[in-house]
Amino acid sequence: MPDVRRRDVLPFIGGALVALPRIAGAQSGGKIPHIGYLWHAGSAKEEHPYFEALLEGFAKLGYVDGRNIRLEHRFPNETPERFKSMAAELVSLNVDVLMGGANASSYLRDATTKIPIVFMFVPDPVGMKMVQSIARPGGNITGLSNFGRDVAGKRLQLLKELVPGLSRVGLLMNPDQATTGVFVEAMQWAARDLGLVLRTFEAHKLEEIEPAFDAMVRGSMQAVTPVQGGLFYQARAIIPKLALARRLPMLAYSRENYEHGALVSYAADQIEMCRRSAVYADKILKGAKPGDLPVEQPTKFELLINLKTAKALGLDVPLHLRQIADEVVE
Repeated sequence: MPDVRRRDVLPFIGGALVALPRIAGAQSGGKIPHIGYLWHAGSAKEEHPYFEALLEGFAKLGYVDGRNIRLEHRFPNETPERFKSMAAELVSLNVDVLMGGANASSYLRDATTKIPIVFMFVPDPVGMKMVQSIARPGGNITGLSNFGRDVAGKRLQLLKELVPGLSRVGLLMNPDQATTGVFVEAMQWAARDLGLVLRTFEAHKLEEIEPAFDAMVRGSMQAVTPVQGGLFYQARAIIPKLALARRLPMLAYSRENYEHGALVSYAADQIEMCRRSAVYADKILKGAKPGDLPVEQPTKFELLINLKTAKALGLDVPLHLRQIADEVVE
């Protein structure tokens, strides 16, 4: 049966997304803006759909790569050493603005204090020492956040409502990712508040993910959720299948991870966040200082539920969750 969709536009703190004036040809006679983007996967194809969303964001503002802007992309393939060397390489090109996701942004931060940096998906910009405060970043970095302690609590609460008698949850994590500590801490606090035991299981690379799931089964875990981004985004098509094969209800952290068969997701619209990040770059190119641009936080989160997966797991989804869900897959 087809998906039942009820999607709203994701509003952001700071006002509605409005169309900015299209870029005039004034730049054609002078310096073309140069943007350096540090991704996390191994190619543009592996970054789908975020790679395309970023280009859409720039296109909406009138930027065309090679005509009135130069976009320099680097793909470190989840390798810490490559993150570091590629961040340094982009800095050496003396680009006008640097951009990157949550894990990449920490490497960009360490590579320069002068070139403006726009981040996406950073869960705790203050805790990760990206900015001094959400309202006044204060340095050369700003961008868009997508997580918080309250979100962690809501996610685990949903999982508890979906899985009767839930008491033990496995958290799939990669210690090499800069964001891991923030997620583990937030999820552990939320788990304690809900009377759940949260146990971490490590995977540093793709081939270690399946053994981590086997360890969860041996540890009598009753559900699983991965830490956001990086390696687990790269493995987004296989992780829900590994979870289902072991009868572990999976809580996803984004639509892109959910749509491959996870039970439930509660998250901001990260594709729209990618598009929106181009607006930040545009403001900086037009003279705004990163330290004066407040970090944006989503005010709308999508609740997505897969009834097909629930049935396969022998779970009954409560009616009230079906009614408030933004999307229900039959």
